Amino acid sequence: MEENFSINIKPDAVEAIKSKMDPDHQIVILALDDGSNKYSKKGGTCTIGDSFQFVVLANKDPKYNIKLENNAGLDLYTAQPETTFFEPGLVVNARNSTLSLSSDSGIIDGGMTVSQFKPEAVTEDDLKNGGQC
Repeated sequence: MEENFSINIKPDAVEAIKSKMDPDHQIVILALDDGSNKYSKKGGTCTIGDSFQFVVLANKDPKYNIKLENNAGLDLYTAQPETTFFEPGLVVNARNSTLSLSSDSGIIDGGMTVSQFKPEAVTEDDLKNGGQC
């Protein structure tokens, strides 16, 4: 059974996301930022699983294969682990240069980031010792 998810991205948040896009980077993913994936620079002790980030990619990532319908016309995807935090009424808002993800139940993450993916070497020691927090 395929689930359908949609997200309302407010105009200021769309602007923040699009500011990280260029002709070569047009794919956007909504990913956890808790050390659980290659896009997170935080170690596992830095967050508790409900931190999110938008990452702009040059190519689709097969692990992020769930299309997120959105009002901004973004080619936007997420992965199965992220959906455990999704509730009805997903909204991304921007206030004072900070993005927040919320649902009908309240704020999920009040401090989201947006970045263009540039592969870097994060060592196992960095993750164990919190060197990326």
